[in-house]
Amino acid sequence: MDLNIQGRTALITGASRGIGRAIARALGAEGCDLHLAARSEEGLRAVADEVAQAHGVKATIHACDLSGPEAVAALGAECAEVDILINNAGDIPSGTLTGIDSATWRQCWNLKVFGYVELTRAILPRMEARGSGVVVNVVGAAGESPNPNYIAGCMGNAALMMFTRCLGGDSIRHGVRVVGVNPGATLSDRHLAHVKERAERRLGDPERWPELEAKNPSGRTSRVEEIADAVAFLASDRASHIAGEILRIDGGVHSHYWR
Repeated sequence: MDLNIQGRTALITGASRGIGRAIARALGAEGCDLHLAARSEEGLRAVADEVAQAHGVKATIHACDLSGPEAVAALGAECAEVDILINNAGDIPSGTLTGIDSATWRQCWNLKVFGYVELTRAILPRMEARGSGVVVNVVGAAGESPNPNYIAGCMGNAALMMFTRCLGGDSIRHGVRVVGVNPGATLSDRHLAHVKERAERRLGDPERWPELEAKNPSGRTSRVEEIADAVAFLASDRASHIAGEILRIDGGVHSHYWR
């Protein structure tokens, strides 16, 4: 299926690894030129070189820490004319109300919650003035499921879900779509490291992690490519009348009948 986005330009945050890297590959394969942002210049360079060589697209890197408003403003100014914005950067730790100190809570929200808000604030009005563009927020299924042991993440994701719906219900009148995806457990580098640690703790061998993953109601976790393909579709003309919606991608876990 031709997504009809060849020649468009996309900004992807958190693009050096995991879901962000997979999104860069997917959009590059569709012929999009890319702006890739993350903290790791080395990681960004590897992704940019891979995508440019594989698909002949232009890939520009922006090594920056998007938890700071100055960095967000600078990136927004450099990439103000992009056709597609993928908000993906973020790493909110697990912890209870008293288990996460105030500084950590604010820092992680500055990156994922306020980072999404401020970068969208910088770019969305330019899209609306042109009458075209798409914003895809990679949020997370934790925003739909209360968990006191991941309270900062649940709250942050829930806020971003409402952020997506509020903007998407209005921006469509100006020719711009704002949508989101809620990945469940996804086999990124971060998730793999976490599940290997659990396998070592529970089973005595980190390489037995597939045994833990098999307990997922769907039989496995999602792959980063599955998230990326959904993002590419939502960013494309094939999804031209989808706005203010959030697609859950979790292999049916949310709907599973827990026995």
